Amino acid sequence: MRHAEALARAGEADRSAYAFTPVPDGLESALDYIARALADQAAGRCLPFALVSTADERVIGSTRFLELDYWRGPLVWPPVPGRPHGDPLTAVPDAAEIGNTWIAGDARGTGINTEAKLLMLRHAFETWGVRRITLRADARNTRSRVAIERLGATCEGIRRAHSRGLDGAVRDTAFYSVLDEEWPTVRDIIELRLSTPRRGRVLQDLLPA
Repeated sequence: MRHAEALARAGEADRSAYAFTPVPDGLESALDYIARALADQAAGRCLPFALVSTADERVIGSTRFLELDYWRGPLVWPPVPGRPHGDPLTAVPDAAEIGNTWIAGDARGTGINTEAKLLMLRHAFETWGVRRITLRADARNTRSRVAIERLGATCEGIRRAHSRGLDGAVRDTAFYSVLDEEWPTVRDIIELRLSTPRRGRVLQDLLPA
């Protein structure tokens, strides 16, 4: 798995900001993290990526599409979440979530997370043609919530006692969304934020060597 060692190194850098997001800790943990991501991809549950700086080809984190919903085709009731079969690399969802994002400590504040979101949102709305993208964060995670709000996403509210948090406590979750008709405005907001020159960045598939 070609990104395992690099992901392990990225996860070791300043773990103080990882209170709300699962991040690999060491090589064995990174191998398990990638194996689980690829298993979920094979099952049609997500499409994971490694975040790679094109300035130095260094892996500095990970993100993914998840909660893929498919509305086209015959109406099935009750609806079945996700796609029961097929490859998410070629399937075209009607709605999805962007999440499970984490960035190495020394890459925070560089704009790489913003650019990653732009690339993923552009792919979702302009290639897939989705109707909706969801983003969410632990309600206590102020850093992530501010980052999402700066993208121009709409806060839909707080779902109370929504799930178990990484610390074991029952957490509230803040939900945000971008709809297809809102995408042009959101795209302009993000592109304006990225207009200041920064080091080059790109998304790469999280796939085995």
